Order: sequence, then structure tokens, then C-alpha cells
Amino acid sequence: MALDTGLGRRCVRCGCNLSRYNRETRCAACSKPGAPLLPDRVWEDPAVRHALSTWDFGTALRLVRESAQLSQRDMAALCGLGQATLSELEAGKRRLTHIDKIITLLQDLAVPAGLAPVALPGSSSSPETTSVAGPRWESPVEIAQRLTAATLSNTTPAAISLMKRQIDGLVDRYEEEGAHQLAPEALHLRTAIQPLLEGQQPARQRRSLFQLAAQASGLLAYMAVNAGRPVIAEAYCEEAAALATEADDPSLLMWILGTRSLAAYYDHRFNDALNWADAGIRIDPHHAQAIRLYSNGRARALGKIGDRRGTDQAIDIAQELSVRHNAPDGLTSCISFEPYGMARTLANAATAYVALGDTGRVLEYAGQIDHLVATSDSAWTQALVSLDVATALLAGPRPDIEHSMDLGRQVLEGDGGPPILSVVQRATSLYEQAKPFQDLHAVQDYRDALTAWRATPRTLELTQSVTMAQDALPPGRTAGGAPNRHQRFPSRPSPRRR
Repeated sequence: MALDTGLGRRCVRCGCNLSRYNRETRCAACSKPGAPLLPDRVWEDPAVRHALSTWDFGTALRLVRESAQLSQRDMAALCGLGQATLSELEAGKRRLTHIDKIITLLQDLAVPAGLAPVALPGSSSSPETTSVAGPRWESPVEIAQRLTAATLSNTTPAAISLMKRQIDGLVDRYEEEGAHQLAPEALHLRTAIQPLLEGQQPARQRRSLFQLAAQASGLLAYMAVNAGRPVIAEAYCEEAAALATEADDPSLLMWILGTRSLAAYYDHRFNDALNWADAGIRIDPHHAQAIRLYSNGRARALGKIGDRRGTDQAIDIAQELSVRHNAPDGLTSCISFEPYGMARTLANAATAYVALGDTGRVLEYAGQIDHLVATSDSAWTQALVSLDVATALLAGPRPDIEHSMDLGRQVLEGDGGPPILSVVQRATSLYEQAKPFQDLHAVQDYRDALTAWRATPRTLELTQSVTMAQDALPPGRTAGGAPNRHQRFPSRPSPRRR
């Protein structure tokens, strides 16, 4: 409001008498567009300039008010503050710290842009860098704002820890519950991580989020392999590898390449399986993750290709690395991100020698881990090792058909856990190899058990997948009679180096 001296109302800027018809705070001249709100002399006062440069707005307001000869009530009206607030600011009982309120105050007072301690909207001028107080220093508010922007995060360490525990829970429960039950949970986790990745976090939290996203995609890839979905598995592997690379996590990247090798192996692309395993090994041939790449990836693919010498070398290196890294003797989870245990490595060695028809080596390795497999909680491993032994017993000049079929039937009639592609393939392959002896009752009994087992809903879903459909058809043909050209994920491993 206008200054009231008792002799009439006066302009708050120039002090002239206002007409009794003028209800504004300033005279007509001082109200013209562009006219300063306060006398120019207030901004020339060194004390005012110093108070502004040091962000002491309470002192600045008092000095400006006294220089302009305004009451606290008039000054409060001019700068949009309550009189009580202005009084507390001038007395040092309150400080302005919110940047938006500071900018509003400076604009209401029409502080020249060159004197404002912070850049004002719409102003091309910068705050003065020198004053009677010397160089301009940043205010605590500016420093705090910059720190807040640098450490801003849309998540918390506690939330990241909870997601990590969910990953661990999926790994622990996988062999008991299977892909059919846990894939939706893994997908929900991966979906929940995505908007966090698209936000802002400090570097350490961001790396953890990329690792979690890579693990979630990697688990989905492994589950897709077990569910007989090779194209989806490769897509998840591609995503997981890119995320692990962003996280700069070579151990996780090696695990993902091992899973990509697994996907190619069960899709009957054994050269691709070999190349993906080699790509992982090249990252660090001496790393503990290389145990899986040599035994599950390289050795098994070479066995399918028929490379006996290469298989021997791969198994030898895997065992040497197991000793060097003090790998656990027990049976580690097939989907674990931890390095392979020795029993898991030897189980894969047995599988590699099944493909080579070496019954002796299969029985040797299976015998070394028999007690560990029998006492483990992994129904899948028990089933796979039994089917490997059953298949090996059919090889050689004196096949043990009765024993082989009995082992196979025990797998089908027992609790083999949720069906997975590898068990379905090996159970089916066992019957194909036993066909020359199909007149025997043992083979017929196994055939009947296999037929009933494959007719169960979940197993039927796997047997109707693209991968299984190719097993029962002539090479190069699909279930519809057309050439086998089902779509592959476009990426391919680089040729392995020799």
C-alpha cells in the first residue's frame, strides 16, 4: 500500500503526494511500464550490494527499506511478504533458503539482474562476479541443489537389496518349481526394474540395477531354454549380455554366454553352442565361470560333433579349474550364478561321453557322483544322470537293454520334478536308440511309459515345441511339411579361434 504520512498518501518510490483518487502505491510516473520500483540510490549502496552477494536477504531488505524510507508494512506489501515474516528476516530470526522464494523476492523488488546473486528468469545478464566483498561465492543453497541433482535416485539401497533377494529366491526354488511356475515371477521382476533403469541414480546404484536386470533377463533365457523356446531364449540372452556389458560385469557376461551356448545346444546347433562357449572363455580362460563354459558348453558340443580329443581336453581343463578355484564337491543349482561345483561338472562330462558312445567313461563319471546325486534335492539332475547312464548302457557290442530300460522307466514313473526340455529330449532319445530291440518286453514297457508321460499336459507342451517337433521329422522338414526355416534370433557368435 502507499506510504501514509498523516498529511496524505505518498508514492512508495519517489515520495510525492498521491492524489486522493489514486489507490495505488505509486504515482503515475513511477507506475509507467519499465519504471523501477525503488529509487536507484538503494542499489548503489555498497552495504546493500554486499548483503545481496552474501545471500543475507534479511539485511538487504532492511537496508533497502531504510534507504527508501518505507515502513515494514509498505515494504512487506512491495515484496509480497507478510509483515511478521519481514520483521523476522530483518532481525535475523529467519533465513530464506528455498530458491524459488528467493527468485520471487528478487523479481518483486526488481533487483537489477547484475546485482541478483542468482540468475533471474528472462534475464540475459549474469550476477556480478566481483563486489566490495570480493569474488562471488556460491550459496549453501546452490551447493545443496547441485549435490541433490548429482545424487538424485528413483530407488533406494533397500529396494535394490530386496530385488537381489528375489533373484536368489528364484535360483533356489527353480529346480523344485520349474520354468512354468517361476517364469511369470521373473518377468514381473524384470518389468519392475525397467522404469528404474530409465530414471536417474548414483553410479553405484545404477550398476547394481543393470546387474539385476541382466540377471533377471538371464534367468528368463534359461527358463525359455528349459521350456523349449529357443528363439525367445536367444532374445533374452542378447538383452542380458548388453546389460551385463553396461554393468561392466565379466563374470555375469560369461554366465550369460554359457546360457546362450546351452540354448544353441538344445536347439541342435552344436557349432553355435561351441562358438558361444568359446566367446565366454575368451573373456577370462582362468575365471571360475569358465568351468561351466568348458564342461556344459564346450565339452558337450564337441561330443555331439564327434570330436573326442577336444572333449577330453575340455573336461580336463574344467576339472583343473575346479581344483584351482576350490569348487564345492556338492551339486550346485543348474541355474545358479555361482561357479559350477565338481559334481555338476562331472555330470556334464558324462553327458558329453554319451554322445561319443563311450559307455566306460559315462559310467565312470556317473559312479563318482552317484552318492551326491542320490542325496541331492535336484530331481532333474537325478533324472538326467539316470537317462545318460541308461543311454550309455545301450552302446557297445554287449548292450544291457534290461538295465537301461529299467532306469529309463524309473525316471518316467518317479518324481522327476517339473518337466524340462533336456529330460524330454533324453527320454525320447533313449527310446529311439532302443528301437532295434523293440521286440523285447522291456523296450515295449518303456515305450508305453514314455507315451503316457509325454501325454501329460506340461510334457505335451514341450513335445509340441519347435525343438521337439524336429526330432520326429526327416532332416530339413517341419511339422507342416515345409522346409525347416523357423526364425532365429539374428545375432550369431563370432567364429571360434584356433
